[in-house]
Amino acid sequence: MQSSGKLLRITILLVCLLADIFYATAQKHDNNNPEWSQDYKPFRIAGNLYYVGTYDIGCYLITTPAGHILINTGLDSTVPMIRAHIEAMGFRFSDIKILLSSQAHFDHVGGMAEIKRQTKAKVMIDEGDAAVMEDGGNSDYLFGGKGIGSMFEPVKVDRLLHDKDTIKLGDMQVVMLHHPGHTKGSSSYLFDVKDKHRKYRVLIANMPTILDGAKPGMASYPGVAKDYAYTLKSMKNLHFDLWLAAHASQCHLHEKHKPGDAYRPKAFMDRKGYDEEIDDLQKAYREKLGSK
Repeated sequence: MQSSGKLLRITILLVCLLADIFYATAQKHDNNNPEWSQDYKPFRIAGNLYYVGTYDIGCYLITTPAGHILINTGLDSTVPMIRAHIEAMGFRFSDIKILLSSQAHFDHVGGMAEIKRQTKAKVMIDEGDAAVMEDGGNSDYLFGGKGIGSMFEPVKVDRLLHDKDTIKLGDMQVVMLHHPGHTKGSSSYLFDVKDKHRKYRVLIANMPTILDGAKPGMASYPGVAKDYAYTLKSMKNLHFDLWLAAHASQCHLHEKHKPGDAYRPKAFMDRKGYDEEIDDLQKAYREKLGSK
């Protein structure tokens, strides 16, 4: 009995130690990227699509009479901010029914477990990122397995998504696009919204930033170079009216919209800017992964 009690105490201490390391690591990243947790006034982008993220982490709310879809949840520490933003737009946080992500990195999914707890929403994730979501990032091909345990709170995946799967809620149909490389299950989303003037085809793009440390044939992700090449080619051929990104800085959101600006969907009609971003990523791909 004494041995069992001692073992339990040691186990609890180890769990607490790993939790302390996790939060210290997350705090370090927050301090290095203060714009990830900096507030930014929410606004209506177009039709029933709203920006509810932080200054740089793109979180997007799609509203319907049957409930709402939230793409990306930001950091665990910014959940209260995201909730306040949604409520400031006149919607109930508890009406979120579906949670999606652009990529299984803690800056985009760190708050997902908590938001799922509060709303009972279904978590729908590209199959390539499902394992990483459920072990809190510990199996991430670059950042996992460092002996520090989870990078974010693990969250159970309710539905596995595959390329061109459709997520339906109310009158909305959101198509998930499998865009691997940055993570094994990085995802972009295509859908239509409309206002009293017109309909808009919207792309929420997961721009495939080439991560330092990604190498062709690496043991943890042998197909990383091939997947990046596929994604860049696929994204170059997409058709849309408006585009936004997992990071606000990637789509130059702050140049297109200032707090207090009037409703102006056309500010996000920027095919030239999108193509330039893809071209820059293609150049980085050739330089970092040594591919033509």
